[in-house]
Parts: sequence; structure tokens; C-alpha cells
Amino acid sequence: RPRRPSPRSAVPLAHTELGDRGDRPPLVLLHGLFGSQNNFQTVAKALVRRGSGKVLTVDARNHGSSPHSPLMTYEAMSLDVQHLLTRLGITKCILLGHSMGGKTAMTLALQRPDLVERLISVDISPVSSAPVSEFSTYISAMKSVKIPDGLSRSAARQLADDQLRPVVQLPQLRQFLLTNLTEVEGRYGWRVNLEAISHHMADIMNFPIFHKPYPGPALFLGGSKSPYISSKDYPEIQRLFPRADVQYIEGAGHIVHQDKFEEFLTAVLNFLPPL
Repeated sequence: RPRRPSPRSAVPLAHTELGDRGDRPPLVLLHGLFGSQNNFQTVAKALVRRGSGKVLTVDARNHGSSPHSPLMTYEAMSLDVQHLLTRLGITKCILLGHSMGGKTAMTLALQRPDLVERLISVDISPVSSAPVSEFSTYISAMKSVKIPDGLSRSAARQLADDQLRPVVQLPQLRQFLLTNLTEVEGRYGWRVNLEAISHHMADIMNFPIFHKPYPGPALFLGGSKSPYISSKDYPEIQRLFPRADVQYIEGAGHIVHQDKFEEFLTAVLNFLPPL
């Protein structure tokens, strides 16, 4: 019988704090699959500059500088964030998550509504998302990348890019995946835990079952050019997040905060609790 993940199996997440403790609960930003807290650095700095109060960016388990773990479920990732909040003495936060991070944020809000003052889910719904096969293809492509030791960073990156190109046609997507290429003492590899991610791909694409709704305010912020928040998801959004507002940012794809930076910031700042 598989062991239930105990609270002890939470991993200590790498994170960065920006800004001062204002009058609002701190805003916690959670990145998507194959991302890292770096995806949100520019956003975090801009939010602080515009008076959001304290902002935290966080690396999920198996991503960025956070520890690796064979377990990769939303329950486990939610527990990691809960432990981080406890460790930092945060009793209430505003959660913003993109894609996989959005599902982690929703899971945490549904499990522990007392910890979440309000919630922003960026371009993801509490339902099953993209076909698994597409992501599994990227993972096998990443696994098959071979880079000889001792290359310069730029040469290694170019080689990895060439090897991914046949499978990952979109240059932006390749650039994004390549942010995970790391070098340790002249040897190149991936800093994301590809084994755990591929093993839990179905979990990552699905969403856990919840019966009790989250009572706080929620914003579902989609890109108008992305299929990830669709009208057929509205009943489930409504069931779990009865105070949800769904907004689309015109002209944005899945990475809303990158495609339409200013519009994204405005939508987020407008949704924060009044001071």
C-alpha cells in the first residue's frame, strides 16, 4: 500500500522575499511546470514598486533551487507552501499561481481557506488540463539531450537547443525549457526532476477532488488566445469558487504575465484587497 505523504515529507522550498510588510497579507507567486521563481522576478519587482506590499516568489519542489522529491502531487505541493508559510510566520496570504502553480494555489485554498485571504489563478481551471502526451514528448526529448562535459555555457545551450528542435518546434518553448539547463563542475544536466515529473504527469494534468468550496474572493485570469480557461469550466469554477470572477486579457496566450505584462499587473493590483 503506498504510504500517505506525511507532513514530514514536505520539502523546504527555495524562495525570495521582496518589499516590506505593508498592510496587506503577503502576495505569494507560484510558477508553472518547468518554470522557476525567476519567471516571476520582474512581475514581483513591479508589483512591489506599485504598492502591492510584500511579495514572495517560490520554487516548487523538483523545480528551480528547491529540493527534489519523488512525489509530485498537488496535495504534496500545497503542503510544501503551507510549511513555508509556517516557517515565515505568515498566517494569511494572497496566493497567485500560474498553470501548475495555479492548481497548487487552488488546492491550498480549498484545503486551508484560513490561510488564503484571496486567490488568483492565472490561465488554469480546477479541471483536467492539456493532453498529457504533449508534455511527455517534451520530457523524453529533454531526457535524450546529450551534452559532452567541458563545453562553454553558450555552446552547451546551443547543442541542447539543436537536440530539442525536432520535437519542440516553438522557439519560445525551447527557450523556456532551456532555462532548466544547469552546469555543475563542467557537466550539464537539467535542474528539474524529470523522473518525478514524468511519473506524476497524470496528477499534474488533473486536479484533486474537493467537495467543500473556498469562500474567499477568487480571480481566474486567462489569456484570450489560450484554451486553458474555457466556458465549459465555468460550472466547476463556480462550484468550488462561488466568489470567482473570470477575466481574460486580450491578446495574451498561456504565459499571460509575459505576453501582456502591463495589463497583467493592472488586473492583479486591481484585485488586491483595498488598504
